Amino acid sequence: MFTKWGRFAYRHRRVIPLVVVALILILQVCFGSKLGERLSQEGWEDPGADSTAAAAIEQDTFGRDNSGDVIVLVDAPEGVDTQALVASMNSQLGGLRDQFPNEIASVNSYFEHPNPQQVNAEHTKAFAAIGLKGDGEQTLKDFRTIKPVLDALEAPGGTVQVAGATAVADALDKGMADDIARAEKIGLVFVAVILLFVFGGVVAAAMPLIVGILSIIGSLSLLSVLAQFQQVNIFSQSIITLLGLGLAIDYGLFMVSRFREELDRGRSTEDAVAVTTNTAGKTVFFSALMVGVALSGLLMFPQAFLKSVAYGAMSAVLLAALISVIMLPSLFGMLGPRIDMWSVRRTSRSGKRLEDTVWYKIPAWAMRRAKGVTAGLAVLLVALTLPILGITFGGINETYLPPDQVTRQAQDEFNEEFPAFRTDPVKLVVTGASNEQLIDVVMQTRQVDGLAAPMKPAHPTQDGTTVLSAPLADRTDSADVVKQLREIKAPDGVRTYVSGTPAMEVESIEALLHRLPWMALYMVLATFLLMALVFGSLILPAKAVIMNVLSIGATLGFLTAVFVDGLGSGALNFTPGPLMSPILVLIIAILYGLSTDYEVFLVSRMVEARQDGASTDDAIRRGTAHTGGIITAAALIMIVVAAAFALSDIVMMKYIAYGMIFSLALDATVIRLLFVPAVMHLLREDSWWAPRWVKRAAGAFGEGSGVSTPTSGETPIEQAVVDDQPGRAGVSVAENASLVPFSELMRELDERGGRDGRRAALEQLKKKELER
Repeated sequence: MFTKWGRFAYRHRRVIPLVVVALILILQVCFGSKLGERLSQEGWEDPGADSTAAAAIEQDTFGRDNSGDVIVLVDAPEGVDTQALVASMNSQLGGLRDQFPNEIASVNSYFEHPNPQQVNAEHTKAFAAIGLKGDGEQTLKDFRTIKPVLDALEAPGGTVQVAGATAVADALDKGMADDIARAEKIGLVFVAVILLFVFGGVVAAAMPLIVGILSIIGSLSLLSVLAQFQQVNIFSQSIITLLGLGLAIDYGLFMVSRFREELDRGRSTEDAVAVTTNTAGKTVFFSALMVGVALSGLLMFPQAFLKSVAYGAMSAVLLAALISVIMLPSLFGMLGPRIDMWSVRRTSRSGKRLEDTVWYKIPAWAMRRAKGVTAGLAVLLVALTLPILGITFGGINETYLPPDQVTRQAQDEFNEEFPAFRTDPVKLVVTGASNEQLIDVVMQTRQVDGLAAPMKPAHPTQDGTTVLSAPLADRTDSADVVKQLREIKAPDGVRTYVSGTPAMEVESIEALLHRLPWMALYMVLATFLLMALVFGSLILPAKAVIMNVLSIGATLGFLTAVFVDGLGSGALNFTPGPLMSPILVLIIAILYGLSTDYEVFLVSRMVEARQDGASTDDAIRRGTAHTGGIITAAALIMIVVAAAFALSDIVMMKYIAYGMIFSLALDATVIRLLFVPAVMHLLREDSWWAPRWVKRAAGAFGEGSGVSTPTSGETPIEQAVVDDQPGRAGVSVAENASLVPFSELMRELDERGGRDGRRAALEQLKKKELER
């Protein structure tokens, strides 16, 4: 199938790129331009949880709780009760209310109606609470409408700061938008430099960049289409850019490298395109399929945030693979040897023996010390995993912003001065209660430990429904407080629901613990089966799964040490603390997908060498030598893209970016160059074991090694000698043996003449055979 497509793409090489570009531009014009207005800040809650049901009851009965939308905090060292300051604040806040009647629902100001709870004991700090009219996404739009006026507020003899739940949401949103802009500008520039260094030419380096840019445009347009039908969290846009851009460029890198390699073998452009599509193209397709399968595990979780990220990331990865496999072969067909045009440095791709490369020597060293390397690396990875035992979970709040961010500082100051008015209280929604029954419930809440103040009604009782609310004394105690509230014994006919942000966070963690094992099982089984089809072995997929688990464990241990325990938090400018449980699920899916991605590229080349008649050890060395440099370059590109996001102001984006950087560095060095060769050497011939039906299925997908007809008139065996692959084209063990002594001569002549040297050696071999 892949070979046929390669030849089809070559025959229609002038049409296919135009069709692909036109389709993506149509998607962008029709849908992509509308993405920003369709994204949501919501989707973190479990739709089936009690806290979600309670929030719906509260909103249906009393409307949205907007008391903490916007906080205007005034700090005046000489006092907030001076006549000038009070008059000024009343004038400005009153004017704000009059100027934006469609955006502002209420202004509860200390300066208009002095309330002792809205001023600190020293009367140096006071606040006004602004409630916004809009619900859902409209809330953020309302805030952005009034924000320029809010930022211009002044207090005679003091300072004005803006905090509140919606202000924090706006700061988080802006941080994510900045991340995408940074990745697209800075990330692409550095990626272009790396590609130029790897390929040595402008044209070759441009190929992966074309795939990356088209993939991002197309996947974000598809995300806009999805946002028409379901809630899509704005965070998914950053994830799509991160994964889509990185993997698209990686896939393009593998395709370009293989095409140039086939040209160096002396193949015609058409044959090189066909072989590249059947080898690198097939590997890219199945690799993307496995990454997509890993990401699809997120669909098991109820949060709309995870579902939107899953759909978006899957579309980005698969689109990157499709563009690579569909469009690049046609571009290769048009360029041919001109792919090396506009070279900026010389490259010696055919003059250096594989045995002389570092990618050959390192795995060879690991294989010679296989037992020690395997045991040592296994212990190291387990040791790196241990910090994960101290992981804690929480929710998204202002601590996800940098400590020096102005909204974060305002919110921190407000929380410290007015803890009873924190914008994330825990709530108890009571329905169907009489006055006496409500008193019973309230008295039970007085026994709950961990509250900053006693629970009290947030609204007058309406239709038998009351919402009791109180802030937490310590956010880290939310699980214990929620547990105590759940244990309240409701009188007959009365129902109680624990609600509020703390309850939502607790229920999110419970959903994680309940579904994570099932997601892990699904990812392992699905990728195992796909790898069995690609590798034609059951042992290699099992090895890959075990190594993926060890690699992910080490990465999660590193992330826990940094982001939960605070190792290096000062230098990285963030506040350590509990992790959002959905982000843990997301990073596991991403890391598993990326680890599988590189495993497929590495082992597929080993399988190809094995099909060409190489021994297990030789297949390991040759497979690693052929892919080592490319995998390292691909990992470096992904690291550069992730590094652009590592500069993010948002802690959860830093978490994902640093997790990817650590995992990719570990994967491209320790795992692929040392651990995989050592383990496969110990497994030896068992590495390739599989039942016959698996071999047959793999053969149907594999279409052989993808070698095309000889390019210079030699027989298949002679062509194998010319290409320095004596085990290819059905050559038997005995025939291989007759060529082994001659391989040394071929290597010597290779250094002087490459393929011409091998042909000369072949002619000498023919003469010797005739003399016999």
